[in-house]
Amino acid sequence: MATIGSERLFFGASALLFAASTAVTIAWCGSMSAMGEMPMPGGWTMSMAWMRMPEQTWPSAAASFLGMWTVMMVAMMLPSLVPMLRRYRQALATTGETRTGRLTAPARLGRLTAPARLGRLTALVGAGYFFVWTAFGMAAFPLGVALAAIEMEQRALARAVPIAVGGVVVLAGALQLTAWKARHLSCCRESPGGGRRLPADAGTAWRHGLRLGLHCTRCCAGLMVILLVVGVMDLRAMAVVMAAITAERLAPAGARVARAIGVVAVGAGLALIARALGLG
Repeated sequence: MATIGSERLFFGASALLFAASTAVTIAWCGSMSAMGEMPMPGGWTMSMAWMRMPEQTWPSAAASFLGMWTVMMVAMMLPSLVPMLRRYRQALATTGETRTGRLTAPARLGRLTAPARLGRLTALVGAGYFFVWTAFGMAAFPLGVALAAIEMEQRALARAVPIAVGGVVVLAGALQLTAWKARHLSCCRESPGGGRRLPADAGTAWRHGLRLGLHCTRCCAGLMVILLVVGVMDLRAMAVVMAAITAERLAPAGARVARAIGVVAVGAGLALIARALGLG
């Protein structure tokens, strides 16, 4: 009964976190959309995510973007992360820790019961995972700001952006077809510890979360680049990318799904290039 209750609490907390992060993301995107976008030469518009508001400093703008990015990542990645967290919880339950008393007896730090300690370790895995995605956002923001500044200053370059976006989408789709992608996708789908004994301690949980995050950012690099160039604040783009990531992680034939997504992305990129050239 305790195990069933712990599982229910885990899924319930995950569902609440997903609902809250999704609601905040929708509200944030709505407020950004209300501010409009900047028309650019070449017939496209630039997202306000790469600009600072009047009276806003760049550190404040970066903090605002990072907060938005982190909440958005929770909403987008949680559906595919929850099964990985569940496998981690199951790995702890089968490594002998419960039989040695480390999880069945009250924890030494504080007075945590076994389910509470398991919940704390699970939260640490999730924190490590999203720490990596936060670092990804910290790297993306200055790059996006720099590119936006160049595009606003160089009108000729700005006109070429629609073609460049199509090219980036083609390359990102092609990345889905590589062995590199398949290797990192496999790491995201495998059981924690590779069948080895998994210690039930905070340090191991944090490191496991970091490893998951690193594999995930590499595995999703192409899809996240598509989101960044197509529209980081576009709810439709977020939904499509989230669905693609979730499908390739959870589908029985994940590698085939990833390749199919790559083929679709390549086709979409070619269509964007054709439209930018006035061919479609």
